[in-house]
Amino acid sequence: MASAAEQLAANINFGAFSKATELKQRIWFTLGALIIYRLCTFVPLPGIDPVALSRLYQQHAGGMLGMLNLFSGGALQRMSIIALNIMPYITASIIVQLLTSLSPSMAALKKEGESGRKKINQYTRLGTVVLTAIQAYSIAVGLESWGATQGVSAVIDPGWFFRITTVITLIGGTLFLMWLGEQITSRGIGNGISLIIMAGIVAALPGAFAQMFELGRTGALSAFAIIFICVMAVAVVFGIVFMERAQRRILIQYPKRQVGNKMFQGDTSHLPLKLNTSGVIPPIFASSLLMLPLTLAQFGAGQGNGWLQTVTTLLGHGQPLYMALYAAGIIFFSFFYTAVVFNPEETADNLKRYGGFIPGIRPGQRTAEYLDYVLTRITVVGAAYLTIICLLPEWLIAEMGVGFYFGGTSLLIVVNVTMDTVAQIHGHLMAHQYEGLIKKAKLRGGRR
Repeated sequence: MASAAEQLAANINFGAFSKATELKQRIWFTLGALIIYRLCTFVPLPGIDPVALSRLYQQHAGGMLGMLNLFSGGALQRMSIIALNIMPYITASIIVQLLTSLSPSMAALKKEGESGRKKINQYTRLGTVVLTAIQAYSIAVGLESWGATQGVSAVIDPGWFFRITTVITLIGGTLFLMWLGEQITSRGIGNGISLIIMAGIVAALPGAFAQMFELGRTGALSAFAIIFICVMAVAVVFGIVFMERAQRRILIQYPKRQVGNKMFQGDTSHLPLKLNTSGVIPPIFASSLLMLPLTLAQFGAGQGNGWLQTVTTLLGHGQPLYMALYAAGIIFFSFFYTAVVFNPEETADNLKRYGGFIPGIRPGQRTAEYLDYVLTRITVVGAAYLTIICLLPEWLIAEMGVGFYFGGTSLLIVVNVTMDTVAQIHGHLMAHQYEGLIKKAKLRGGRR
């Protein structure tokens, strides 16, 4: 069976792609949705002075504000209707998932199947509205006072009307992106939320390259530093691809079984456990949790508040406190999300139900304990890999003064999401070819 699958995968070519009509429609839908997302980043909030906003942003660029702008695809810099991007939705998802693990009523709701999943999604959406409203109001108040000490205001007509319209507009923008991401997931190809974040990063890469070469032209960045950054980026990409494909395969054996008068020989297979089971989720979740309070602190610091200025300085990009909190978040969510997506007890029960067992391990509870032991060990390696990939390049680039777009977090998101999307496209192509083979077999059977 494996050789047949490999042969089928080898036969997949552009001819097969041209015949896969549904796949092409999904890809076109995804591209169209991402174009709409990019257009929304250029639609400004009502009542904003773009010239004054640009001046203020340039004065406070870098640090956490630059990181927020990275994940918003440049929407925060232009203060567009989707300035908060999809981050409130991600934060709400984290809170709901934590509650699902800690609250017995939420855990019971999760076990109800499709109806429970719909209720959990509803709670997540309500949480998104609440978080977006809080952040949007803080941004509106911060924008009114931002630059007041310098005699510059980014708001044309400050007041309650501006605050209310800003809150309503940003809530609508975030909810629209949430809906757009769900549509991409169901009607397009790939994970919609991840693709939206990746699209913002990829769109800023040409500008980041231009900025880096401009720094080299003016002498602010040496030629050796530019070559080092490019080589490091390529090395990080290779490291990500290698580690994301790494697996720990556990041997599974199935005993001989008799069906009627026929005796079937025992079979062996493997249970693949990815080294990084959680994927790109830990860095995104950790960044989202850091951004929730720092969005408020960054705009409050622009009003001249001394203690908020100290907070934003300590949590600046590449600062020790930021690195420590970011690393702790990545490690925590690596273990947390792995526990969410992989249940050793459920896997052990399924193996026992179908007669499978791990050689030398008793089926049932002992198998679950063994799977949990192996999964914990490989998750330690996966969490360490994510922490190194995300923090080491970020620190080096912060020291050189280059944009965040060449950092480990950005490259991890881009490479991981690209690999997942390509895998889904490959799966659709294989399914299409299997359908073609089945139709041919039916036609041949009918002729006979």
